[in-house]
Amino acid sequence: MSNTPHELHEEFPDKAGKIHALKVENAHFARLADEYHTINREVHRAETGVVPVDQFAETELRKKRAALKDEIFRMLEKA
Repeated sequence: MSNTPHELHEEFPDKAGKIHALKVENAHFARLADEYHTINREVHRAETGVVPVDQFAETELRKKRAALKDEIFRMLEKA
């Protein structure tokens, strides 16, 4: 698992500076980013079969990741 797709810096490469700044300055953003990172790793482990999960659980993880990504994007746009 050397490369986990969908990391925030890959999803928003033009906003790397804002991501770092908000993680330092905004506790809510930092929590969202940490949660996104955790969920993203879970999705990756499910997709690669490292941790077997049923299809429903994997779909729910993907939905949660998408919702977090949307909220993070909104915060990045406002910053």
